[in-house]
Amino acid sequence: MFVEKNRPLSLNELLRKTSTICSLPLFYDRLNEAINHPRSSLADIGKIISEDQGLSTRLLRLANSPIFGYHARIDSITRALTLIGTQQLRDLALSISIMGTFKDIPEDLLSMQSFWKHSIACGIFSRNLAMLRREVNPERFFLAGMLHDLGLLVIATVMPQLSKTLLQERQDQQQLLSLVEQQTLGYDHATVGGALLEMWKIPLNLSEPVACHHNPDAALNMPLKQQLFISPISSVMPLNWEPHLAGRYRFSTSRPGNVWISVWPNWNPCSTSHLNRLMKLWRF
Repeated sequence: MFVEKNRPLSLNELLRKTSTICSLPLFYDRLNEAINHPRSSLADIGKIISEDQGLSTRLLRLANSPIFGYHARIDSITRALTLIGTQQLRDLALSISIMGTFKDIPEDLLSMQSFWKHSIACGIFSRNLAMLRREVNPERFFLAGMLHDLGLLVIATVMPQLSKTLLQERQDQQQLLSLVEQQTLGYDHATVGGALLEMWKIPLNLSEPVACHHNPDAALNMPLKQQLFISPISSVMPLNWEPHLAGRYRFSTSRPGNVWISVWPNWNPCSTSHLNRLMKLWRF
């Protein structure tokens, strides 16, 4: 399934290889159809989700997590749909499915626990910033933040040896990984992630922030402010996983276990203990 030769593929070749290795789960298309059908009820939508027991269990764990802050226990998918919303739950289901799709990457290439811990942290910060700005559907920002480095997983899956070389060069050169990728591949992991989501027909309000998270000025369709929720956050790697260490955005840590954006001194910190609790919910 992997490309063994240590040679770069064009973006189109990479996407074609990816489509033979993994695809969007069939339930996602069915879920979209049900959500968009005027005659579908919450029970109809809940039935599709409930067909996947593992997915349902994870969704209920998340629905009862501090991310949403509901005091009453949510004990059914239908109840979660009522409180959280159909599109929001669909987006969470998408993130869980993608996490399951890219689960066999060797630990010596990428630590998946550290990768998803970083991704969830970016999702939390993006969502909180969206809520602070009173954006509509802040869960969309959570998903965009969480999936912003999807392209890293694609490159690691299809071109594992080359991915290892790129990560080592980034460390040796102390540059942004995206710049090292551009020099070698002619594109970066942000472009790959956005292109894959577009190929999967994921809406532009998710695919473009992923594609432009290292270059917000390249966004053509979504307002620039939406990219800015993802870009500064994605440039820091909490908890010692550091492909983006050389990012031009800086975060402050004035107390052990806390990290927040330095340009917002009143920002509430996201503690590592909070992240660890969330990781347990996602079962990492």
